[in-house]
Amino acid sequence: MILANITTPLLGLVDTAVMGHMDSPAMLAGASVGALILTQIYWVCGFLRMSTTGLSAQTSGQGSTQVASARVLYQSGAMALILGLAIFALQIPVLSAGIALADPSAAVSQYITAYFSVRVWGAPAAMMNLVLVGWLVGQQRTRAVMAIQITGNVLNAGLDMLFVFGLDMSVQGVALASVLAEYSMAIMGALVALKAIGFQPAQLVWFNSAARRILLKLNGDMLLRNLFLQACLAFVTLQGARYGETAAAVNAILMQFFVLIALGLDGVAYAVEATVGKAAGNNDKAEIAHQTWLGLIWSSLFAVLYALAFWGLGEQIVGLLTDLPSLYHAAVPYLPLMVLLPLLGHWCFLFDGVFVGLTRSAAMRNTMLLSAAGVFFPVWWYCQEAGNVALWYALLAFLLARGVTLAWVLLRIIYAERESVA
Repeated sequence: MILANITTPLLGLVDTAVMGHMDSPAMLAGASVGALILTQIYWVCGFLRMSTTGLSAQTSGQGSTQVASARVLYQSGAMALILGLAIFALQIPVLSAGIALADPSAAVSQYITAYFSVRVWGAPAAMMNLVLVGWLVGQQRTRAVMAIQITGNVLNAGLDMLFVFGLDMSVQGVALASVLAEYSMAIMGALVALKAIGFQPAQLVWFNSAARRILLKLNGDMLLRNLFLQACLAFVTLQGARYGETAAAVNAILMQFFVLIALGLDGVAYAVEATVGKAAGNNDKAEIAHQTWLGLIWSSLFAVLYALAFWGLGEQIVGLLTDLPSLYHAAVPYLPLMVLLPLLGHWCFLFDGVFVGLTRSAAMRNTMLLSAAGVFFPVWWYCQEAGNVALWYALLAFLLARGVTLAWVLLRIIYAERESVA
C-alpha cells in the first residue's frame, strides 16, 4: 500500500509539469482549480473505501463463503455507482459553486470549465475505484491494488504527454487522460474482484430495505467524519490566505510534509484495517489487540523515522519545494513543528485503521467532531494572536486529540467486553 500510495503524488508532479509547459499560466491555474473541485469531492467520498474495507475484512475473518464477500462488493458498488452518477448529474451547480469560491479571472474560468467538463465523466469510475480498492484491501489483496494503482497512474502520465504534446489537446487532454486512467483502473479492479468471488451474480435480496439501512448508517457516519476533517484542513488553507500571500504559500509548502507522512502512515493504517477487520469477523478479541499493538509498533517506527528525517533534512526539503529566498526563510522557522507532526499525528492514523476494521463508524464520527469543535477551533482561537503559526498549533493539537479520543474509546470497548465476559 505504501508503494501504491507513492505513485499518486508522483502523478501530481507529472500533471503539474505537463500543464506548466502549456502556452499560458491561465491553463495551469484553470486545470488545477478544476481538478481541485473534483478531488475534494472524491476525498470526502472516501467513506466508501473505508466502510467497504471494514465489511470486506470482516467477511474474510468469518471464513465466509464467496457469497458473503460478493454481497459486500455488490452492495458497496451499487452505492458508488449511484453517487458517481449523482456527481455527474449535478456537474453544473458543482462547477458554478467551485468557480464562485475561487473567484478566478475570465481566462482562468474558461479553462476551469474546459477541464471540469471532461474530467467529471470519470466520476462513476472514481467512485467505483474507492469501493474496489477498499474491498481488495479488506481481502488482503494489496499486491493487486499496488499493480492496479501503478498501472493506472503510469497510463495517466503517458496519456497526459500524448494528448497535450502529441495531439495538442490542451487542458481537455489532461482531463481526458485522467478519465481514461480512472476507467482503466476500475475495469482492472473489477476483473480481479469478480474473479475472487467466482464471478457470482448479484442477488436482489442483497438490496432490501434492511441492507440499505445498515449501509446508509455506516456510510453516513463516515461521511460526517470526513466533512469534519475537511472543515479543519480547509480552515488552515482559507485562514492562512487571510494572513497574506506569504502565509498561504508557506502553508502550501508545509502541507507537503503532511502528504509525506501520509504515504507511510496510511500504508500501516490500511494493513491494520484488513488485519483487525479479519480478527473482528472471527470474533477474536486477542487477535484484535495483537494486531493493534503490532500496528502501533510499525506506526511508531515510521513516526520516529519521519521526525528524524524532518529534523535532519527539513531545510533541504523546503529548498526543494521553493527557490524563493523570502519564502524559504519564512517556512524554515516552522520546521520544529514539522518534526512534531509525525510524532503527534501517527496515533490517529493508526486508530482510524483499527476502527475502520471494527466498522465502529459512530465512534469515528463522534471523536472527530469532539476533536474539531473541542480542540482545533478553541486552540486556534486562543492562539490566534500568534498569526499563521496558530493554525499549526491547532492542527497538531487536533491530530493528537483524535488519537487520544480514539484510544480512549477503544480501551472502553475492550474493558466493557471483558466486564461482560466476567
